[in-house]
Amino acid sequence: MDFHYYIGIDIAKATLDWAVYSPTGTPLQFQTPNSVQGVKIGLRNLKSLSNWLPAKAVFCMEHTGIYNAHLLEYLDKLHLPIWLESSLQIKQAGGMQRGKTDKVDAQRIAEYAYRFRDKTRLWQPPRPIIRQLAFLSAARQRLMQVYNQLAGPLNEQETFVTTAMQKQVQRSCKASLAALEKDRKALDKQIGQLIRQDAHLHELFTLMTSVPGIGPATATEILVATNELKTVDSPKKMACHPGVAPFEYRSGSSVRGKTRVSHQAQKRLKALFHLGAMSAIQVSGELQTYYQRKVAEGKNKMLVLNAVRNKLIHRVYAVVKRGEKYDKFYSLSLA
Repeated sequence: MDFHYYIGIDIAKATLDWAVYSPTGTPLQFQTPNSVQGVKIGLRNLKSLSNWLPAKAVFCMEHTGIYNAHLLEYLDKLHLPIWLESSLQIKQAGGMQRGKTDKVDAQRIAEYAYRFRDKTRLWQPPRPIIRQLAFLSAARQRLMQVYNQLAGPLNEQETFVTTAMQKQVQRSCKASLAALEKDRKALDKQIGQLIRQDAHLHELFTLMTSVPGIGPATATEILVATNELKTVDSPKKMACHPGVAPFEYRSGSSVRGKTRVSHQAQKRLKALFHLGAMSAIQVSGELQTYYQRKVAEGKNKMLVLNAVRNKLIHRVYAVVKRGEKYDKFYSLSLA
């Protein structure tokens, strides 16, 4: 991709810091409000660059969740090239760094885009229904967190306080827990309705949930995290995304770390795959037999459980690729 301008944008809640990088320095840098009007001002300011052509510029920015909504929506509406990159990736690529301001961060993002221009990955905007699904799933996740924060200590303290005190605390929290559970069920219903109204989404959802251990919450999170399996299009990539794939750590004869999974992963998705694996090994079937056999051989339980997570991921992609629901009696046809 032949770009003439590499524009780094550091996104904060209230402001956008813009920096244009060139090999000879930063020819232009400014700040605008983080709003639609602020984005328009930023694009007008860029017109002061010599031989400015918007289509010849790539706009690079970090994942910042909802804070980049105005910027992404407006740039996408104009069909301008957008590069959405992990903040950790940009930070590690910059080497040793001292100091941090929004202005400096914008410069570093622009420099990153220029240095790694041969690895440019343009952002593919998700469909509006996927954005809605992402917001509903995030709201459901927050409800579950609040519910667990309240219900967990109640169960833990049962053996450490008197029965009268335990009943008193439970009565005090009963209404709150019931309200949270009611709201969670309402969100589940909305998510289900949203998926059913879209034929393609419903087909993917049905295929994924046919795999034992993959429930509605996990399938929904997969659809959101992979943009309907478009951005993460293979089981190997998917295994890296939630931190399920093991990596070897070795250097010469002095450094020999254990082969382990990376902590640089989407922890929410990893937790859901973990719950799915725990569910799968409780049910009679191939995965339960596999888990029991490996543990009997002396394998570490968490290592085997991680292998089960990996198997779930490969099965999800297999059923989607074949376009058929999971069949536990399925066997490969031999030529």
